[in-house]
Amino acid sequence: MASHIGRRKFLATLGGAAAAWPLAARGQQRERMRRIGVLMHVAADDPEGQRRVAAFLQGLQEAGWGVGRNVDIDMRWAAGEADRFRRYAMELIALGPDVILASATPSARAVQQATRTVPIVFVLVPDPVGIGVAASLSRPGGNATGFTTHEFGMSVKWLELLKEIAPKVTRAAVFRDPANPAVRGQFGAIQGAAPSLGVEILPIGADDVQEIERGIRAVAQEPNSGLIVVPIPTTTMHHDLIVKLANSHRIPAVYPSRMYVADGGLVSYGWDVVDQYRSAASYVDRILRGKEPADLPVQAPVKYDLIINLKTAKAIGLDVPPTLLARADEVIE
Repeated sequence: MASHIGRRKFLATLGGAAAAWPLAARGQQRERMRRIGVLMHVAADDPEGQRRVAAFLQGLQEAGWGVGRNVDIDMRWAAGEADRFRRYAMELIALGPDVILASATPSARAVQQATRTVPIVFVLVPDPVGIGVAASLSRPGGNATGFTTHEFGMSVKWLELLKEIAPKVTRAAVFRDPANPAVRGQFGAIQGAAPSLGVEILPIGADDVQEIERGIRAVAQEPNSGLIVVPIPTTTMHHDLIVKLANSHRIPAVYPSRMYVADGGLVSYGWDVVDQYRSAASYVDRILRGKEPADLPVQAPVKYDLIINLKTAKAIGLDVPPTLLARADEVIE
C-alpha cells in the first residue's frame, strides 16, 4: 500500500530522536519545505526494508533535514511487483518531488523511465551503466546517480566461497532473473569461473515463492549440490524462506548479505546494505543544496564482509576450514 510518512511515524522510526536535531538545522526554520520521494522494492512490512528506510532517515536527520519541519517524504513500497514499480514511479513524480530515492534496479529503471528531469539517487544497483541509468560511474551525466553494489567479478567470490566451505560441491544452482541485465552479468561471471573449480552451474528462477520452492527442491535431489543466492528483489523479499528451505534440505548456500546469515543462513560475502541507504542520504542532501546528479560520481562499496554461521554449518554437516574462519569478519555461533 502506498503511504505518506508523517512526522509522527518518522519520529517513531528513529526512536524519538528529535531532540538530537543538529543546532545548525534548528536555525533553518524559515527555509522552504522540500519533498523527497522514496520507491522501495520490498514490501512495507518487510523488517529489513524498515531498517534500510530508518538508516536513510537517520542520514537525513544528521544532515539537518527534519520531516514536517523542512522536508516531507512520500513512500511507496513496490513489493517486487512490476506493475507497482511503474505505477508508483508515476505517482511519486506527480507529487512534485525535489529528489527521489530509488531502491534497487527495478525502482531505478522505473523512476528514470518516468522522468529525465527530477534528480534520482539510487541504491543497490549492480550495473547502473549497463541498464542505462548512468552514462558512466565517474560522470553519470543524466538525472541519476547513487550507489552500486559490486563488480561482476565479485560474483565469482561467491562460487569460490561455496567451494571452499563445501569442497564436495560439484553442482551449484544460481538464482537468476533473465530480464535483469545486472543479474545476467553476475550469472555469466559465475558460469565463466565454474570449469576451473570443477563445478557445473544450474540456473534456477526466482519469479515467485512457487518457483523458488521448486528450484531448491530440484537442487536437493542432486548429490553434491550447493546454492548461490544473488541479490534480486524476490530473493531479498523471501530471504527467510530461502534460508529455511536450504537448511532443511542441508544444502550449503552462499548469500550476498548479512541478513541471510542472521536468519540462519550458512555464509555471506557482501557489502553493508543498510549503510548504503545511510550514505544515500548524503547524496540527497547535496542535491537538495544545489548539486546536480550528473556531477556526483556513482560510488561502489569499499569493504566487503565475510559472515559465517557456525551453528548452521554444524547442523548441515559441514566442518568450516580454520583458514576460512580466520578470514571471517563475523562468526555467529
